[in-house]
Amino acid sequence: MAEPPFRFERTWDAATIQKDFASLEPGEECPVSVSVAGRMLLRRVQGKLAFATLADSSGRVQLFAPADTTPRFAEFCELHLGDWVGVKGDVMKTRKGEVSVKVREWVLLAHARRAFPDKWHGLTDVDTRYRQRYVDLWVTEDAQRTFTLRSKVISLTRRWLEDRGYMEVDTPVFHPIPGGAIAKPFMTHHNALDLDLYLRIAPELYLKRLVVGGFEKVFEIARVFRNEGISPRHNPEFTMLELYEAYADYGDMMRLVEDLVSYLAIEVTGSTKLTYGGRDLDLAPPWRRATMVDLVEEEIGVRVDLRSPIEELRALATEHGVNVHDDDGPGKLLLEIYEKTTEAQLWGPVFVMDYPVEVSPLARDHREVSGFVERFEPIVGGRELGNAFSELVDPDVQRERFEAQSRAHDAGDEEAMVVDEDYLRALEYGLPPTGGLGIGIDRLVMLLADAPSIRDVILFPTLRPEQD
Repeated sequence: MAEPPFRFERTWDAATIQKDFASLEPGEECPVSVSVAGRMLLRRVQGKLAFATLADSSGRVQLFAPADTTPRFAEFCELHLGDWVGVKGDVMKTRKGEVSVKVREWVLLAHARRAFPDKWHGLTDVDTRYRQRYVDLWVTEDAQRTFTLRSKVISLTRRWLEDRGYMEVDTPVFHPIPGGAIAKPFMTHHNALDLDLYLRIAPELYLKRLVVGGFEKVFEIARVFRNEGISPRHNPEFTMLELYEAYADYGDMMRLVEDLVSYLAIEVTGSTKLTYGGRDLDLAPPWRRATMVDLVEEEIGVRVDLRSPIEELRALATEHGVNVHDDDGPGKLLLEIYEKTTEAQLWGPVFVMDYPVEVSPLARDHREVSGFVERFEPIVGGRELGNAFSELVDPDVQRERFEAQSRAHDAGDEEAMVVDEDYLRALEYGLPPTGGLGIGIDRLVMLLADAPSIRDVILFPTLRPEQD
């Protein structure tokens, strides 16, 4: 087998050929010579005539290869599914109406040494699809569409925020102290400094430092890492949009979320109305706003009050299958009851508002309701899409919250925060009233692509090692 060339001059792609020559009549040949390249994903031979499907990143086009015009016709007929080929020829439309390239020259660009799945059967094993994404992208059309949509969502989000005066920034991936969210971190070690570091679980505390520094509207599309389990909604590394706006509160963040998500839905699907998991959704603003307490009462018929006797809350939690711990306070129990009974039932979209202080160490106390903070989570399709606050700006209150978290951490809660002295110092220089928001990009793409699992929207998800 001849050595493949170092390069190939391509002048057209498959989608452009299909579009520009669609008006040809069946059986008509066009004196336009094109040069195309891609993978051969389907081939059939009928005596002195061969047909093949050539696929590139834009789409697919048929190759029409008569024996009398195709060099090394027998060799062409022996090409493997998955082989990369470069073809030069004239554009035509077959008698059956298929736009095609009539092969006059061809060259093998790369040989597929492993058997390539055919177009009709694809990769039927889900685990293999995730491990061999480089094959899945060719044989599963939904995979290519999903990741093209993902790219577009990120690009459009960046442009939408920049058009509204937000500045994109980069903050550290290595943190000396894990913070910004309640989650278990990954730890590593820097040899030169002999320093333990943590992969970031959120960029929040660094972004708020930048608001202290005078950047009034900042955002980051950040890769974050959490040492947690794997599920249809969770992957240890994922992508998050975080943004902060000075002089704003959580009401402003609600309007931003519904405006951004509805805009993205229109841009990538054509409408705010879509289907997820076989059920209809309409993402058009305004979204419903309801408190966690009201939503729990709607679902279970019981009004849960933070002032209720703790034993009553524990009994209610146990009744609904919550694993209750001795040190769980009323706020933690309320959150657990909500997550166990209510969240998955909220098809939405709905903003679940006003979380207990106990489970919200970085959010500002509610201006009207004691024991709660100004925090919301947007729930769409029964799943949390993000998290947002009116940010806590008082360094003394923040210290008290950190210290309570630190005590929980010392008592064995690996997800609890610790005291971040530098962040407290930043707050002492003054953080203006600020609204903050985090949106899980992966979950947003799941929603817009109608994907059932987070692994369907991450190119290379974290998987168990392959078994021999």
